[in-house]
Amino acid sequence: MAGTSSQTGQERTARGKTARAVWSRDFALFFTARAIARLGDTMLPVALAAGLLQHGYGAGAVGLAMAATAAAFAGLVVFGGVLADRFSTRKLMIGADLVRLGTQALAAVLFFSGHVVLWQICAIGFVNGVAGAVFQPGVASTVPRLASDIQGANGAIRVAESAAQLAGPAVAGLLVGFASPGGVFAAHATTYAISALCLLLLRLPPLAPGRRTVAGRGSKAFRADLVEGWREFRSRQWLWGVIAVWCVYMIAVWGPTVPLVATEVVQEHGPRAYGLVNSALGAGTVVGGLLALRLRPRRMLRAGAIALVGFAAFPASVGAGLGVPAMATGAAVAGAGMSFWGVMWATSVQTQVPPDVLNRIHAYDVAGSLAMMPVGQALAGPAAAALGADHVLLVAGATSFGVCAALLLIPAVRGLVRVDAAAAGSERTTAAPEPSRAEKR
Repeated sequence: MAGTSSQTGQERTARGKTARAVWSRDFALFFTARAIARLGDTMLPVALAAGLLQHGYGAGAVGLAMAATAAAFAGLVVFGGVLADRFSTRKLMIGADLVRLGTQALAAVLFFSGHVVLWQICAIGFVNGVAGAVFQPGVASTVPRLASDIQGANGAIRVAESAAQLAGPAVAGLLVGFASPGGVFAAHATTYAISALCLLLLRLPPLAPGRRTVAGRGSKAFRADLVEGWREFRSRQWLWGVIAVWCVYMIAVWGPTVPLVATEVVQEHGPRAYGLVNSALGAGTVVGGLLALRLRPRRMLRAGAIALVGFAAFPASVGAGLGVPAMATGAAVAGAGMSFWGVMWATSVQTQVPPDVLNRIHAYDVAGSLAMMPVGQALAGPAAAALGADHVLLVAGATSFGVCAALLLIPAVRGLVRVDAAAAGSERTTAAPEPSRAEKR
């Protein structure tokens, strides 16, 4: 009994240390900023679809408006990574939020006034994509500066974003029903205002001593930083190996799964069933985030790749024509596996990559991860017409197993050992060179 009591006390102490290693005033502000912004982002598709359809545009116009944002983001996020490594990430993120506050407020005015022109909505979406490309790289380097338990911090943020993803469409639907699409855009603008305020109140700790200072200005120095980021990215086999496999995943699994699942479930079971399946997917991502808060595998990418096997249940259950409960279960398992992998991956990047190039590496990671998604989505229709949507989804489920196997077959991926954030920070501080007199000033 005494031994059990002592062990329980040690477990409580360990949990207390973990909580203190994550939660602080500043991390709470960043956590709130990410959760609120994610809530707004998940409201946007509902607002765009309802608003444009209401003003006589079709589904193609909705896709075009969304594509304008995605194209700007994917095409410019690498340059955003260079900016984030050269300037204050906090100021860049605040600026990006304020830009999107302005664009979404303008969109709200257009929808409230009834003067909705497609090219204007696409232009607003493009500007939002540029702002997102400037904002996103700084997220990677902010988390390690706010929490010594980086995995715990990523797990907490993933849970919050997943919960926001569950609530966002429902909130948007209520706003469209009781107000108008313009009301959703106004609410979305407000989420960016709250995010900017949280980041404004945020106090980031000083950068580690010995961090490389940016040398030179102008286009030549900018290109040099871009090339250095690519060189650092290419030098890590586990990093580019995962991105290479992920390109296949986006083309053959994720890309076709999203549109074809929506089509199949709505046609066979109705929109309510699709809403239930989507909610199950979101609930699964919350569970995956909670698991990532508790489980601390020594080889994080190996554990994440094994968990990712669960995603096969989502397209396979729909492709096999199973009932709604089975599809919802498959979606929940898929969400949990994807979420757990996401935390393992983000933590590995943030702890294994030097702070000097982390924003650029994260930008290359994001660009590489998203680059093939539109290709997969574009091929989904022709593939479904040629083979049948159910067969394409079954192939996507089988390919999901192949992708996980490919990740585990790369020695650098399956053998990557986790870095304790506290130990890594201590080693970096110890190994850092003494700052020069100019730096001390």
